[in-house]
Amino acid sequence: MTSLYRLLFILLLLANSGLAVSFQSGPTRVHLLELYTSEGCSSCPPAERYFTTLKQNPLLWKSVVPVAFHVDYWDGLGWKDKLSAPVFTARQRSYAAAWGSRSVYTPAFVLDGSKWQERDLGKLGAAENVGILSASLDGSGNVRLTYKPADSKNNQSLHAYVVLLGMGLNSDVRAGENAGRKLSHDFAAIAFETGEMTTEGDHVVGAFRIPSDRIVPGRTALAIWVANHDRLEPVQAVGGPL
Repeated sequence: MTSLYRLLFILLLLANSGLAVSFQSGPTRVHLLELYTSEGCSSCPPAERYFTTLKQNPLLWKSVVPVAFHVDYWDGLGWKDKLSAPVFTARQRSYAAAWGSRSVYTPAFVLDGSKWQERDLGKLGAAENVGILSASLDGSGNVRLTYKPADSKNNQSLHAYVVLLGMGLNSDVRAGENAGRKLSHDFAAIAFETGEMTTEGDHVVGAFRIPSDRIVPGRTALAIWVANHDRLEPVQAVGGPL
């Protein structure tokens, strides 16, 4: 490693070590918008371009938290997507099972646990009061969550999901349906953690850790949501850029 690269590496570590960000939803529901996609799928790039437009949408993070999950069932068909993971495929298959469907496909949008084809966030409708979800992240990758539901009776058996998102990722695809294309990805899941929340009085709390070496200020974001332990759809969500 040259002196210049060593200096840049040290500066990056120092920048990350001092990272401290926090996010808080309002009391009304923040929607979770999921996209199931793959670099091996020729019909996926337009869906991902739609996701990229969300960066300029005023509803981003305030009313909607987007997450692009790259599935792995295309990986054996000519091109392995480096962003794909079995856990993302398993989540989509769980949705399919819940909907009574025997198959999965890409691209597929899911809004708050239901199939979504509108691609128009202006049709989200009125949001109900579900309570406030707060999150903080430090430079070591420690994430602390607090959720205070609108109704304290709804603070039992909650699961939390913490996803690190990559922004502005590029890939030169050399095989498969997208061979020869340079693809760009935003809101792509690059780390995924989940676990139970703990009840403390009228609210629930949780502590998680994401890989700090994958946090790049200005090029990553966080998506966080809580759900009932036996359901996939979120109760409340929060997120933002790092």
